[in-house]
Amino acid sequence: MISPNGSGTVTHGWLAFELSVLRRVKFRSVVMPFTGEPELGLYLKRWDARVASNDQAEWAYTRARAFIENNSERLTEENLERLLEDLYVPRDELSNPTLRKWFTETDAWWFDNLRLNILNLEGTTGDASFLRAMALSIGMVVGDYVLSFDDETRSLREPLALSEVFRRAWESHPSPVNNSQLNTAANRDARSFTAEQHADLLFLRLARTTNLPLRSRSPLLSWREEWVRGGDDFWDEAERALAGRLGASVATKQQYLRFVEELLQTAAHIPTWAIAHTEDGFITSSEIAECVGQIRKVEAIYTKDFSELTGLRASIIVA
Repeated sequence: MISPNGSGTVTHGWLAFELSVLRRVKFRSVVMPFTGEPELGLYLKRWDARVASNDQAEWAYTRARAFIENNSERLTEENLERLLEDLYVPRDELSNPTLRKWFTETDAWWFDNLRLNILNLEGTTGDASFLRAMALSIGMVVGDYVLSFDDETRSLREPLALSEVFRRAWESHPSPVNNSQLNTAANRDARSFTAEQHADLLFLRLARTTNLPLRSRSPLLSWREEWVRGGDDFWDEAERALAGRLGASVATKQQYLRFVEELLQTAAHIPTWAIAHTEDGFITSSEIAECVGQIRKVEAIYTKDFSELTGLRASIIVA
């Protein structure tokens, strides 16, 4: 179970908490600078809200395209057959040798060939890029499944070919939600993205504070990023692009709070803010609320204690 942390995943408990708070807020459109997993955006589409999502992580942007921006495109059985063709057939060499960091040689070939098949996927109608985003999203589910087993639990893994796991994930893949809105997904710096958006609500899920480099923060998310991008030679450039902005590694409270303040100042034109923060012993929700209060009046603070499960407490500050 991983708590929300910018480009991290969101547990069902956190999602329910976020939705319960947002039900109290009036809005028809929402801006999400750090989307992470797309479940919240997908729910807000069901509420007929226009969703503008963003994330600097390619894997998160890809999933946002599949679930948030996409209103109608679906992977067909024919698409599936093309995707799963010859996935266990090795070539001269892996196009993405970093897969061997994460998987056995056989599984690495499967993921490498799957990505190549996805890149060659074409649609008969509509936008094939949505089909590719959906296929990559399902591939992430398969990879997460494989990596959920360690040396002690690997014997519990079902004796299924990964292609069968992919098929099962496809069968349970949520259908597109068409809310008749122009929902969008972006892969940009959060501050410049937010500055250009016009909506009723800013939903800012704050990144967890850390002094770790991007590549070392979560193996679960690192493998996704390296698979979607096709290698691991991008990390240094991604780190440089994030420097001095929210989401970068920080050493002090003051530095982190300054990053938060700078992003909120950029969002001053958005009428309502909902700022989600997870207390991890570094910065308290009251300190975040004080930072918010320097820019505009805090209307309410909602909290939820997840300490029994994760040792963390979540807060959402509405301003």
